[in-house]
Amino acid sequence: MKKIILHLSILVIVNCSKVDSDKKLISCTKNPNAQSIVHDDLEREYLIFVPDSYNQSLATPMMLNFHGFAGTASDYMRYADMRSVAESENFILVYPQGSCSDGLSHWNPCPRGGENKSSADDLGFIQAIINDISTQYNVDQERIYATGYSNGGMMAYGLANHKSDLIAAVACVSGIMLDCFGSISHSMPILHLHGTSDNELPYNGNSDYPSVQSILEYWIGFNNTSINPTSRIDNSGTIPIEQYIYDQGDNSVSVEHLKYIGGEHVWFENTFQGYSTGELIWNFVSKYDINGKR
Repeated sequence: MKKIILHLSILVIVNCSKVDSDKKLISCTKNPNAQSIVHDDLEREYLIFVPDSYNQSLATPMMLNFHGFAGTASDYMRYADMRSVAESENFILVYPQGSCSDGLSHWNPCPRGGENKSSADDLGFIQAIINDISTQYNVDQERIYATGYSNGGMMAYGLANHKSDLIAAVACVSGIMLDCFGSISHSMPILHLHGTSDNELPYNGNSDYPSVQSILEYWIGFNNTSINPTSRIDNSGTIPIEQYIYDQGDNSVSVEHLKYIGGEHVWFENTFQGYSTGELIWNFVSKYDINGKR
C-alpha cells in the first residue's frame, strides 16, 4: 500500500485564542497528497495513512488525530506522528484539516454557535470523512477513535459528546472540553494528557477554560467509575509523570490521566514507562470498542 510522502515545512505554532465567528470562512487547502471532499459547500481536506498490513477482507480500526489552532494536517502529521504505531498495530490513521477564518485554521467542537470559533460544521465534516473512507476501506465501525492536541483535543471531546455513535474512545493531549455537552449514547473511555505548566490551557483552569480535574470528574461521573484512582509515577525522564486510573466503570471502561509535572502546552515527547505519546494513546483506546472493554 502506497504511503503518503510529505515535504518538510516549519510547524505552525498553535494557540487557543477564540476567533470571531462572523469572519469569512474559507477552505484550508495547504496539504500535499490530501484527500478532498466537499461538506456544507466548503472544500475540506484530510490526510490518510494506511498500513502495509491492511487487508481489505478484515475490518480495520481507525484513528482520527486533530491538529491544534492555526495548524495544518501535514505539519501536524510530523509533529504528532503516529504512523509507526499505525504500521505496527495495523490501524488506519487520519489527520483532518480544519477550515480557516482570516487564515487561521481551527476546529468547532460544538453544534453551531456556542463556544465555536466559526460557522464551519466540523462535527458533520468528520462524519463525512468517516463515510468517505468507509466507502474505500473496510473500517471497523465499532473501533473508530479520536485524539487531538490543544484545539484538536477539544474536537476529540466534541465528538465524544455529539457523535458518540461513531466514536469508541477518546484521548486528549493538552486540550480541554468546552461547555457544550451532548447526549452520549454509550460509556466513553477517556484518556487525558496534560502538563502542569501549560500556559495556553492552564492545568487548573481560568475564567475562560475549565480545569483538568473538573473534566476528569465529569467523565468519572458519566461512566460511573471508581472515584479513588490507582496511581503511579515515572521519574525516569526529564520530568516526573504521574498516572491516575479511574476504573470499574460501566461496560468496564476507565478514565485515565497522565499528569506531566512541569509539562508545557505540547504534544509530549516524554515517554511514560518507555511508551511514546502515540503508543500510550493507542494502548489505551485499543482496549475498547463502542460497546466497552473488548
